[in-house]
Amino acid sequence: MVEFERTLTLHHPLPDVVAYLADFSHAEEWDPGIVSCRPTMADVPVSEGVEWVSVSTFCGVRTGLRCRLARLEDQRLTFVGRNRTATSTDDLIFRRENGATLLTYRARIEFHGLARLASPFLREEVEHLGDEVADRMAQAVDSHFGVGGDSTG
Repeated sequence: MVEFERTLTLHHPLPDVVAYLADFSHAEEWDPGIVSCRPTMADVPVSEGVEWVSVSTFCGVRTGLRCRLARLEDQRLTFVGRNRTATSTDDLIFRRENGATLLTYRARIEFHGLARLASPFLREEVEHLGDEVADRMAQAVDSHFGVGGDSTG
């Protein structure tokens, strides 16, 4: 299993940030590994249990992942993605701080089968991905709502 955690300060209202990030189809904008991300059912409102199919590249390998919104709360989102080689859990915890939104983003990837043997060798790549996600997420939120100031923290 490999993990990363990043904390970001986003200069936009917490409910708006949560609503934007709860729609996982926006992950194309903030996750540099995701090539495409589409809901499995059209015209379904974002709610717990909704699923998306994403295509991503990681370490040069293109793979599909079925992602489900496992938790949708006012200050917390959890997405669980699965395919035959891995289960990824993205846990986003939000809180208000000085008029901004403080986001703690935790990602965990658990590899299955033979892919599990590669886990120790992928830690550096996952850490690098964590840095890129944090940078791109702040930029995507700013682009979506309009720049609200310095959004890295």
